Formats: sequence, structure tokens, C-alpha cells
Amino acid sequence: MTSRIDKERLRRAVREILEAIGEDVEREGLRATPERIADMYGELFQGLAEDPADQLQTAFGEGHQELVILRDIPFYSMCEHHLLPFHGVAHVGYIPNERLVGVSKIARLVEGFARRPQLQERLTCQVADCIMDTLQPAGVAVVISAEHLCMTMRGVKKPGSKVVTSITRGSFVESPISRTEFLSLLHGK
Repeated sequence: MTSRIDKERLRRAVREILEAIGEDVEREGLRATPERIADMYGELFQGLAEDPADQLQTAFGEGHQELVILRDIPFYSMCEHHLLPFHGVAHVGYIPNERLVGVSKIARLVEGFARRPQLQERLTCQVADCIMDTLQPAGVAVVISAEHLCMTMRGVKKPGSKVVTSITRGSFVESPISRTEFLSLLHGK
């Protein structure tokens, strides 16, 4: 994938927004803002230029077929409805079908999908489906908890509110025991 970020166009758009809200784009504090915003968007949306599944291409056979969980993976994303951040933690568990992947790859997978204009519900599904499709484990479970600034700094203005989404695939759907084990290990800090 190649970058879709057109920084010059972003600079012009930010300048237009600043002018539209009545700001003087030539004043000292704002002169470099269009450039800074263009650079920031290049970083925040770098997931559009990547295939997060690439993170899972290096797997190794260990014969391990028991639950593996990486919890409390911090992430930042941008709500596609308001282009305001949402941030939180992702918890990812999978039951390998003899193929393991380095745990840092799971964290990078979450980050790759988070660095796009996003919905938390979609992010949760994308992480689970990518692991299922790429590693073909017996099952996957993903829980994401996040605070959305579009809800806390505008609109209803309820800081501290969290949105929790979850999804299960494979054996986590079929076996209440696997699902219960995953959830108990998440809360058994």
C-alpha cells in the first residue's frame, strides 16, 4: 500500500478551516499550524498506507494450543465521525492452532488498524478477523475499552465514560468455557 496523505492539500485545508473560524492565519502562533497538522495527520493516519496483516506473517510452529492473551495494549485512534481522538486499551486472546506469533506483532496489528479514521466497533472486528484469517487459530477474542473525546469534550460532555466492545470468533463462540477463561484472565490482574 502507498500513502494516500497529500500534505500540501492538508496544509491548504487547515489554513481554510482557520480562516473559516475567523482566525488570522498569519499571526505568529498559527503561521506553522497548517504544516504541523499535515505532519500530524501523516502520523495519525499511517495505517492507511499499511496492511496490518503483514505484522502476522512471521509465525512459528511450537505446537502450543492453549490460550495466549496480550492485554492492556494502549492505542490512540481518530473517530471518523468527528475526527477527534479516542483512546484506550485492547485485550487480544487467541488459541493457536500450533502457530504462534510474537506478542509485539499483536500490539502492532492493533496500532495498524487504529491509525486510520475509525470506529471502535470496526477496530474490534478488524483485529479479530485479521488474526483468524492470517493465523487460522482455533479461536480469537478481542475486548476494547476506550474513551471518546467526541463524547467527552463536546456533545453530551461526559468525561471518563468508556465504550467497551468485544468480539469472539471460533472456539470462543462455540465454548463458553474458553470465553469464561479469557474474561477471567482479563480481570484477574
